[in-house]
Amino acid sequence: MAIEILPPQHVWADEFQALKLRILLLAPPRAVIHHIGSTAVSGLAAKDIIDVQLTVDSLEGVDVEAFRNSGFRQSSASIDHQPLGMSIADVELRKILFRSTQGRSLNIHVRERGRFNQRYPLLCRDFLRSHPVAAGAYGLIKQRLAERFPDDEDFYYDIKDPVFDLIVEGANEWARVVAWKEPDGD
Repeated sequence: MAIEILPPQHVWADEFQALKLRILLLAPPRAVIHHIGSTAVSGLAAKDIIDVQLTVDSLEGVDVEAFRNSGFRQSSASIDHQPLGMSIADVELRKILFRSTQGRSLNIHVRERGRFNQRYPLLCRDFLRSHPVAAGAYGLIKQRLAERFPDDEDFYYDIKDPVFDLIVEGANEWARVVAWKEPDGD
């Protein structure tokens, strides 16, 4: 399937809100849900896929079968990208990834509370929300990559992931300056 980056869509936030309850009904107790990824940043170009982070106390407490029975398939991806130059234990990068099999394209990233990979997408999302120039540049890079290599998803991520590593460096500094705290659920 070809990679396509769309201009910002105002409906993405509303679509997340419509999906939120359905996902929370499948979640273990104390789970928290956030809209993450590019569709969660107003004004940012993105693939037309809603990304959701479901924060849980333990991955072992997730009822995988309930998600499967509700129209999601579990992806083989179980370890998130490790930013260049960082040495992060696999336990800090573990997740369960579900993708919708019908209807709205949706990825549910289930991550454990307090882990590196649970904080990373929230911090970067909030940084991009408060830095529209950085968000615009990131969107343009994604658009150009998709135009140039629409059928090479591996290459797309080989470039996009290190670009995002640059963003997280700025986001970490910004978080220190503004005393960023992890937000409550969306």
